[in-house]
Amino acid sequence: MASESTARHNVWQLDAECRGPNSKIFYPPSRPERRDERERRERRAKSICAACVVKTECLDYALSIKEQHGIWGGLNEMERRALMLT
Repeated sequence: MASESTARHNVWQLDAECRGPNSKIFYPPSRPERRDERERRERRAKSICAACVVKTECLDYALSIKEQHGIWGGLNEMERRALMLT
């Protein structure tokens, strides 16, 4: 059971635009993905992030847990890694 502090901390997720049927585009598929397919999927995911009211909270969360997969806060894995190095 999540603590009250954890539950409050993650309440932003309820307002995330990535929730629902399109959530799978934020992560690579289980099968190999061609470069053009990945780029198209990431562009689509990032366009959803661009309009999201909790984009900043999402990115902060991904950086704080060092999330290694998917699009979070409008950035992919490599973009988040580069941001953490600066």
